[in-house]
Amino acid sequence: MHFNFHRMQLYCESLTNYKRLQTLEVNIGGLLLGNGHPIRVQTMTTTDTMDTEGTVAQTIRCIEAGAELVRITAPSKKEAENLQAIKDALRSRGYQVPLIADIHFTPNAAEIAARIVEKVRVNPGNYVDKKKFEFIDYTDAEYLEEIDRIRERFSPLVRICREYGTAMRIGTNHGSLSDRIMSRYGDSPMGMVESAMEFLRIARGESYHNIVLSMKSSNPLVMVQAYRLLVQAMDLEFGVCYPLHLGVTEAGDGEDGRIKSAIGIGTLLEDGIGDTIRVSLTEDPEFEIPVCNDIVRRYNSVRRKEEIPEIAKLTYSPFEYVRRKTSSVENIGGGQVPVVVADMHQISEFDPSQMQSIGYIYDKETDKWSISDAAADFIFTGDHPVGFALPGTLKNIVHAAHWNPENASQFPIFQCDEFLSAERKSERINFVMLDAYSEEVALDSETIRTLSDDRTVVMCLSTKNENAVQSVRRMFVMLAEYGVSNPVILVTDSDRQTPDEHLIHFATETGALLLEGMGDGICLRFSGSSVLENPQVKGRTYLPVKDLYQFANNTAFSILQATRTRISKTEYISCPSCGRTLFDLQETTAKIRAVTNHLKGVKIAIMGCIVNGPGEMADADFGYVGSGPGKITLYKGKEIVKRNVDSDIAVEELIGLLRESDAWIEK
Repeated sequence: MHFNFHRMQLYCESLTNYKRLQTLEVNIGGLLLGNGHPIRVQTMTTTDTMDTEGTVAQTIRCIEAGAELVRITAPSKKEAENLQAIKDALRSRGYQVPLIADIHFTPNAAEIAARIVEKVRVNPGNYVDKKKFEFIDYTDAEYLEEIDRIRERFSPLVRICREYGTAMRIGTNHGSLSDRIMSRYGDSPMGMVESAMEFLRIARGESYHNIVLSMKSSNPLVMVQAYRLLVQAMDLEFGVCYPLHLGVTEAGDGEDGRIKSAIGIGTLLEDGIGDTIRVSLTEDPEFEIPVCNDIVRRYNSVRRKEEIPEIAKLTYSPFEYVRRKTSSVENIGGGQVPVVVADMHQISEFDPSQMQSIGYIYDKETDKWSISDAAADFIFTGDHPVGFALPGTLKNIVHAAHWNPENASQFPIFQCDEFLSAERKSERINFVMLDAYSEEVALDSETIRTLSDDRTVVMCLSTKNENAVQSVRRMFVMLAEYGVSNPVILVTDSDRQTPDEHLIHFATETGALLLEGMGDGICLRFSGSSVLENPQVKGRTYLPVKDLYQFANNTAFSILQATRTRISKTEYISCPSCGRTLFDLQETTAKIRAVTNHLKGVKIAIMGCIVNGPGEMADADFGYVGSGPGKITLYKGKEIVKRNVDSDIAVEELIGLLRESDAWIEK
């Protein structure tokens, strides 16, 4: 695919300082979205839409948690019609938050809902088209005939929305691209973009513009690329951009769900892209809102414009993943998986039991170490070298003044000017701290070239700037301009308070760079007076945290897992519940996790219904999908293996499928 690099900034307003993308204004029942208005937060109910009182009660809980928009599924005409009863009940109780009808396969339901609620969401992958995983070789004429068929079926909804003042979201899902789009564009971000653009062109042809778009995927990398391509496509074709709804589908629950969401959503918000967000967690919907607020809070205040040089020419494509090519310094760089550096410098006296926090368990009786899949590669201890023999896979980083050259498992870390004047240096690895575009240290071309000439140097890149992602990214561009191939450790500091806030900060600022192929390792640090609190706040849950160092280590590995740069555990693609869900998603997800969480590298999709099932789990190795009340269909890849399995035995059947496929190992 060819990209116009001279126009590369079409996907955002600035690559060097945070600035919101200018989008059209959309009115959703009096709530204004886009055009510089605050980033709106929303969620989706999990109740049966025919349960009026249950849906009303859950919607109220979401509103009181802070939801500015609430989406309700309307899979058929009867649910669409019942939206009126739900809306009336809410309005009678004084709740005016706009409602959104979620439509998939049923245009008739959409046309009913558009006359009742303030917004409808349609999925271009299944609104008119069907998905049977069939390849169809269209001629250009045949393809245009299909577009005419879509126009005929979609235009009535557009006209109703225009007449009633109803907003619309054209929401593409990566996993539910139609056979027609897949046949021409493949399973690609560009296919996602074209799927939405076809519907957008039809709407514009009807002089209807009250539109929001989304490009959702369970893979943050695909999601980010698709949104960037969509912004570029709209700007090139129309000269304007419509507001964007951001979300990672099937993010899951707990730490993993928050991290995956923050990486996808946060990366785009750092680019100034995004006007409303939804965090899709396999938890009660009211618990999604505080996580949304934690993400959005980063963009509520005006950021200081920092003196970061503009980028004359981008040295990488922001629309595809290519990892930065680096030379190898022992186990760092050179195409090896990114390393994890655990920062434990605040401990003054170490004993082997403390290594358990970073994945190493010492057995005193046998004098042996047990090493987990999420075990750190380096431990930074500052002025306090570790005084006992470390396991062979773990190395100690200390300040240069405390480095012992005779200790083969110990390496020095220098400030930049300290390294340039140092007489003692390691012959193997020298870690050098660099502050990207700090006002205190000028990293000129001569300094960078001196460092790059030393093949033992591993650069540890951080920044004190508020525009941290932009500063570090600009530094990587400079390294490319100078031909520097030294590996780089991404060092990210967080001064947040709660576990959720730390997760979001670390995931956004580190994950955004990893998605662009930047970084050969990560180190997460708690800065200043940062503490980790678990306050009991009504209507909010926080992740339990007992061990600060374990929290940082687990977060580092989860970020690498979510960016697909280092796989250390089982990956779950788990959708949030909705009114279509045919079993208890939270309970089932927990049950499946409990018996499969030792299957490193296996991707298991847990889907509540057939709407999101076969499509959104297309990236998974195995799928567990609701196919009817109390019934489950099991998939291997895209292939159905067992239909209508009783839910009471479905987890055991899934384990049997894993065994048959040689994907099972005993704990």
